[in-house]
Amino acid sequence: MNERKGTLACVGVGMTLGAHLAPRARSHIEQADVVFAAMSDPLVELWVQGMNADVRSLQPFYGQGKPRTETYREMIDAMLSEVRAGKRVCGAFYGHPGVFAQVAHRAIAQARQDGHEAEMEAAVSAEDCLYADLGIDPGTYGCQHYEASQFMFYKRRIDLSAYLVLWQIGLAGDRTLARFSSTGPELRRVLLEILIEQGYGPMDAAIAYEAATLPISTPRMERLTLGELPDAELRLETTLVIPPARRMERNQGVTERLANMGQSGV
Repeated sequence: MNERKGTLACVGVGMTLGAHLAPRARSHIEQADVVFAAMSDPLVELWVQGMNADVRSLQPFYGQGKPRTETYREMIDAMLSEVRAGKRVCGAFYGHPGVFAQVAHRAIAQARQDGHEAEMEAAVSAEDCLYADLGIDPGTYGCQHYEASQFMFYKRRIDLSAYLVLWQIGLAGDRTLARFSSTGPELRRVLLEILIEQGYGPMDAAIAYEAATLPISTPRMERLTLGELPDAELRLETTLVIPPARRMERNQGVTERLANMGQSGV
């Protein structure tokens, strides 16, 4: 009987091939008994295969028209079956293992519940690349981040004086959780209507952003107006960044109160 307790480590390889892999993440990949790779790019997956003799792709679990909820459940079961067999398992994810990666979070939670050691290593995400490529400091005006469809399905209170970042804009309005292609202009017009209801205008600026995935490639930073959103080229990996549309409004009452308390450095 195998007495060894299985472990799980979920790591990220970053966004740019070969450039973002941290030493601890590489160590987990190299020392694992089995590596489950969740990579959208076959070239990145091939690169990961060079670091371990037993790398198994999670991509075959996807299927056209197959709900992602079912896909994710199967991925988690595959990983945890090896953990329960007493193996050192590594889940290697594109970008950051905890950003738009339900599988990693749920697998770690289940492994811990089962009494196994499980951890997540931080990594470079598309958000990190976005700040660097677009020259955005989130501490200057603040940033609001939403998955585009979730932003549409739920009522949110948006601050027009901060950046608004809508992830997976190419899937905006999708309710199937089974698409592998972008939604069309009709659903994006609904999103545009929501943005206008929030106080934005059709001529307000926006940026279609995609991080570079190869060292020889450059990021996509295409500027457009919100009015052009319905007919814009938006892929599954595209993120929409909307700069502040209004100036920040000073809270004069709080400023004066703090000044009276001797904290006049505001």
